[in-house]
Amino acid sequence: MFKGVPFAKPPVGELRLRAPRPCEPWSGVRSAAEFGALAPQNPPGSLFGSAAEGAQSEDCLTLNVWTPSTDGSRPVLVWMHGGGFIFGTGSSALYDGTRLASRGDVVVVTINYRLGILGYLAHPDLEDEAGACGNWGLLDQLAALQWVRENIAAFGGDPSNVTAFGESAGSMSVADLLAAPAAKGLIHRAILQSGPPFAASMESSVEVTAKVLSHLGVGDPSKVRDVSVDALLAAQSALVESRAGGPLPLIPAIDGATLPIAPGKALADGAAAGIPVLIGTNRDEFKVFMAADPDSRDPDEITLRAKIDRSFKANGVELDPGAVIEAYRTARASRGASVTPRELWSAIESDRMFRVNSTRTADALGHHEERTFTYLFNWESPALGGALGASHAVELPFVFGNLDAPRMDMFAGSGPQADVLSETMMDAWLAFARSGNPSTPRLEWPAYEPGKRTTMILGPNVHVENAPDEVERKLWESAVVARSAR
Repeated sequence: MFKGVPFAKPPVGELRLRAPRPCEPWSGVRSAAEFGALAPQNPPGSLFGSAAEGAQSEDCLTLNVWTPSTDGSRPVLVWMHGGGFIFGTGSSALYDGTRLASRGDVVVVTINYRLGILGYLAHPDLEDEAGACGNWGLLDQLAALQWVRENIAAFGGDPSNVTAFGESAGSMSVADLLAAPAAKGLIHRAILQSGPPFAASMESSVEVTAKVLSHLGVGDPSKVRDVSVDALLAAQSALVESRAGGPLPLIPAIDGATLPIAPGKALADGAAAGIPVLIGTNRDEFKVFMAADPDSRDPDEITLRAKIDRSFKANGVELDPGAVIEAYRTARASRGASVTPRELWSAIESDRMFRVNSTRTADALGHHEERTFTYLFNWESPALGGALGASHAVELPFVFGNLDAPRMDMFAGSGPQADVLSETMMDAWLAFARSGNPSTPRLEWPAYEPGKRTTMILGPNVHVENAPDEVERKLWESAVVARSAR
């Protein structure tokens, strides 16, 4: 393990809200025994567990490497952590790469990148010489991938075989990078876990910036470079709270440079042709967000309608909430699935937030690259008496083989069946990183066909289905799912 390796200059002072610069070389031996500082962030709250441990600092652009040996030339997996673009770290025990690296004889890299206001504040007045005016966190990820290309051979990795993978905001980042011209040649395979391409228009980003400036009492976006981190985090907290239920406020922006056009359109146009992609979602993504809502335990029909109506309006969904609820009720009843208001609420919001655009992305990718593969994860969490179901992020300890990480037995479960599923998923992810195909000696994983929507179901019963929950998916074919993704 090599911890806390810098991949760019500290983005402080005049380098705040600017693209990362190459770090200064050093002479002699540098200690790599401690993780680097976390990017400045507010605690995520009880919904996602305790805050990430460790000191915070703007000097946060470091990465960590796990390798079986510094000799040889192995596939490399670079992990982008999730956290809504506002919290998280590559040093989390959940992302420890020891088991993945040793099981697959690969090199695993996890990174930190700038978050929140410091990572994604966008405004034309911040435009740099390359045309970037936002996307600082996305540019950090690019810098880390460039560091991998230039240095990973010294750690036993193959710079010509790099798989970028991530979950939630980390997956959205990888999807956006597939659409970014500057990432060409840096990513050779990609794994997208619960996160399709996602970016805001510059107009929307400028509106968010105006709210941040108003809270800070600052008129000029460049003056944000002089504001204390504590004040920025306070403004960020207020912004996030004001947008509860709506699109994420601080996200990558279509700036015309880093992201010349909407990343979803770029992928539909073939931007990732030639790059194998594995993409999927969890069946009950939304239930982890419901856990913080006191109305979620046993909502009635009136509460369900109000929740869906509010969500659709906040996120620009141009569908009739009542018609969608009834269509979901009918479709689920026809296959024996629960139709309680709580389950309908989860199913609709899980699709809106994650599955619909992930399926659209798989369709777009599959038309340009036959090595496209999809999954649906349906292993249920035992937490809260089973209330979370197969929620957002439950697949993470299975992918990393870290079911024994702190509190993971309560969140993801344990036992022989869980261990087998973890081994199955690790082997599939490793096979994909090695060859661009997730099939293994004990798992035949067919490629995704847009017409058939071939999907691997990962859970207690691993099997292949064509077009799971197709009736519900068709409801969204003409709908705008999230205003920020336009």
